[in-house]
Amino acid sequence: MFVITKIGRQKNNAERYNIYLNEKYAFAVDEGTLIQFGLTKGKVLEQFDIDEITYEDEIAKAFSKALHFLSFQMRSEYEVKKKLLDAGHGEAVVLEAVRKLERLGFLNDETYSKALLETKKKTASKGPRAIKQDLMKKGIDKKLQEQVLQTFTHEDQLQLALQLAEKEVRGGKGRTPAQIKQKIQDVLVRKGYSFTIVQEVLEQITIERQDEEWQHLIEEQGDKIWRKYAAKLQGIELHMKVKQALYQKGFPIEIINSYINHKEYEE
Repeated sequence: MFVITKIGRQKNNAERYNIYLNEKYAFAVDEGTLIQFGLTKGKVLEQFDIDEITYEDEIAKAFSKALHFLSFQMRSEYEVKKKLLDAGHGEAVVLEAVRKLERLGFLNDETYSKALLETKKKTASKGPRAIKQDLMKKGIDKKLQEQVLQTFTHEDQLQLALQLAEKEVRGGKGRTPAQIKQKIQDVLVRKGYSFTIVQEVLEQITIERQDEEWQHLIEEQGDKIWRKYAAKLQGIELHMKVKQALYQKGFPIEIINSYINHKEYEE
């Protein structure tokens, strides 16, 4: 049999109390646990009472730690569990703390997943495949992943993808239309958009170049290619290699021929 002989508030944490049994320090509890078990001076405790109290207090500590973790930003259940387990709390304690967080509305994977979807759309213009990877990393259930991603409509995806494409067009003054479209495709695939969306975007994007623009582009890119192959080739072989390289970069054949003729004249 144990009797509470003293209850003292901790100096460094006003919300926690030291419990003394039979004149000796036994354990500490937070204010909520103190009230929950009606701990007062003179109260008699059995060992099973002490075990229950310390277990509940461990849950309270895990709960408090999780609340602090959640105060910075929304988290998934997986993230909270990992944080508490890494902090040294037992699995049973972590599970109880997480369930309490869910009951009180502090933790909800569905709400979290929807918020993450909107954030990734607005701040990073990510497509469904990339967002699915983000949800997987956060430990979101597969069925919930699919449920949330279904709200990302085809129209929304196309709108975001077109915005990304238009950005590449605006920044692609030093590239041919073919190079810009290849860049658009690479960006959209990396961002997690489907092949269908990529094709729709490329079909809607029109990129034109005036004659003087083509001339500037081929002089800039062609001269680099020419110097590269001229170091080891000459004559017809050099011309064919340069033509092939420029054609792959999307230059029209008439522009290429004009450029090669000009280089021949220079030679």
